[in-house]
Amino acid sequence: MEKIIFFGLVIPIMAYVLYLGGMAIMNGFKSKEANRAEKEEAESESRETSNTSDEQSINLSDELTKLNDLKEKGIISQEEFEKAKNKLLNN
Repeated sequence: MEKIIFFGLVIPIMAYVLYLGGMAIMNGFKSKEANRAEKEEAESESRETSNTSDEQSINLSDELTKLNDLKEKGIISQEEFEKAKNKLLNN
């Protein structure tokens, strides 16, 4: 009789403990996957931002090179060159 009472209580309690443990592990996996997805999204946004800033710096250097060529050829004066350069750098 004592064995029946013991196993009648212990087995459901053990099953419940295993259930809770399994649920906790599954919630941990779900959270980890959600964090991974957020991190990948943030990294892709930062890559897009860095690509855009790289393109802007290349465009800026191209424009400054063109201005310098115009100044050296005598098409624009030193004063016009400085104004255009300041305008590019301030934007």
